[in-house]
Amino acid sequence: MTQRSSWTKSLFVGLWNGLNFVRKLFFNIVFIVIIVGLIVVVMSDNNKIIVPKHSALVLNLNGDLVIQKTSVDPFETFMQEAFDQKEDNPEVLLQDVLLAIENAKQDRRIKTLILDLHGLRRAGLDKLQQITAAMEDFKTSGKPIYAIGDYFTQNQYYLAAHADHVYLNPMGGISLDGYGTYPLYFKEALEKLKATTHVFRVGTYKSAVEPFMRNDMSEAAKEANAEWLGALWQQYKTDVARARNLDIDAFDETFEDFLAKIEAVDGDLSAYALENGWVDALKTRAQIRAEMREIVGNDDSRLGFTAIGLNSYLRVIKPATILMQSDLDKVGIVVAKGTILNGNQKDGTIGGDSTARKLRKALEDDSVKSVVLYIDSPGGSAFASEVIRQEIEELKGAGKPVVAAMSTYAASGGYWIAASADEIWAAPNTITGSIGIFGLLMTYENTLNYLGLHTDGVGTTDFAGFSPARALDPTLSNIIQRGIEHGYQQFISLVAKERDMTMQQVDEIAQGRVWIGNKAHELGLVDNIGYLQDAVKAAAALANLESYDTKYIDRDLSSSELFWQEFFGQTAAWIGKLHFANSDSQLIAMVSQLVSEFDNITKLNDPRGVYAFCLQCEY
Repeated sequence: MTQRSSWTKSLFVGLWNGLNFVRKLFFNIVFIVIIVGLIVVVMSDNNKIIVPKHSALVLNLNGDLVIQKTSVDPFETFMQEAFDQKEDNPEVLLQDVLLAIENAKQDRRIKTLILDLHGLRRAGLDKLQQITAAMEDFKTSGKPIYAIGDYFTQNQYYLAAHADHVYLNPMGGISLDGYGTYPLYFKEALEKLKATTHVFRVGTYKSAVEPFMRNDMSEAAKEANAEWLGALWQQYKTDVARARNLDIDAFDETFEDFLAKIEAVDGDLSAYALENGWVDALKTRAQIRAEMREIVGNDDSRLGFTAIGLNSYLRVIKPATILMQSDLDKVGIVVAKGTILNGNQKDGTIGGDSTARKLRKALEDDSVKSVVLYIDSPGGSAFASEVIRQEIEELKGAGKPVVAAMSTYAASGGYWIAASADEIWAAPNTITGSIGIFGLLMTYENTLNYLGLHTDGVGTTDFAGFSPARALDPTLSNIIQRGIEHGYQQFISLVAKERDMTMQQVDEIAQGRVWIGNKAHELGLVDNIGYLQDAVKAAAALANLESYDTKYIDRDLSSSELFWQEFFGQTAAWIGKLHFANSDSQLIAMVSQLVSEFDNITKLNDPRGVYAFCLQCEY
């Protein structure tokens, strides 16, 4: 028996040592491959990017258009690129696109600009407008802009419409669907799970919690959403119609209108686009290659003509811009992008502590004379929003003016953090307002009872028994509601003070209602209509700066992050999460949407459970 036990032990020890050896060998081989690869890259002249003398700059926009990229894990990104894997959620930095277009205008090597938009996904109208403004400026150089595509979605076509030449594949089409918001509603599902939802809110139009208390959209929410969505769609149609010299009534907004036109061309979507004036010509890829060769010449590359892509072009021009440091005074730019959560958060999410720390960094930087808070957020934690706003007060108290610049969204908590700025700038189509407060609790006493699970005990106070496993006491419910009402009063008091309005005036335009930038300007919620560059000029003027540079205020990286960033280089984000984006199953896609929308609520972490969040501002 002892010999058998000893033999078994030796076997397992041997197996373990063997597995441990294989594990170490594998990781050592990977490490050696990485080191050798890096040495080869550093020592090889063949990897140096050169812009050909006569070339096209191809704006191959692949991913969501953002003002700040989601935080990167350099090692995972490196491994992803090493194995030639695509990013799950690629992002394109708006500032990079604008920089490339501006530089290409003056670059004698660039003869034309080509829009390759098939990979462009989500993009706010304000961001698209800034790119088209840069395109219009590029045209003054006399260089043509081409938009080529097999198919154009609504966001893609907005940019394409502003090109000098719009070419569509004969087998392609254009999708102009308009704007809408159709969230999922969970009330009946939660009832079937026997979960009890406790909703606390103030504001007739504060519809963020409606999915948890209804099976459909309320009439008040429909009224408010229809107004801002209609105004947004009107801006889109006006801009595209002007760019294409079309009548604004050329947009087909009913099935009947579209059916009549599509029947006239025998169901041919590309012919419909040509007949309707959406494109200039239908051309195959071979025909487009031939035309590009006449402008920039032949090339053995994948495109078949001399060209350089956006990322390669940025690698050429960005080092030059980074080295051009000056001793001029600075306008600091602090980006606040994403949901507002409590604590420290990585880029792509606004952290109460981490974003406040960036503002404090600007305060302590003697070269920074004024600050622009660049916001793209539907809100979130009321507590975190207030932490950020208090740092803005500190900046102002130190004599450093603060200007808020609103991007696609600056609603609820996004407006809260902007409220105390010396000036507020919004894009014509910024989704803002939504001044309201809500709280959400879920208890599972019925679910547990159904499963035969029960909770009981004693406590020294009534509060000691509070738990999601127990029913919510009606008196405690009233206490929470009073706290929410106080939060709303605090919100509208803040806005009234900062916007020089009465509480009643604010309450009339608050109530959780969403407005777009132009309307918010009329109502007095913002000071001016414009974009980031306008806000920067305003911040410089408030600080009496005639000559100045801009400086993005980023979070300080840890020693570990700095090491790996230096080791692997800065690359795009790879988020290792389970996703369904490429699935052909509509059911799985709907489940993905359900999980995503439910997660928008469950990840909120305000310490008091009080939120200024516009869940339905996504359009």
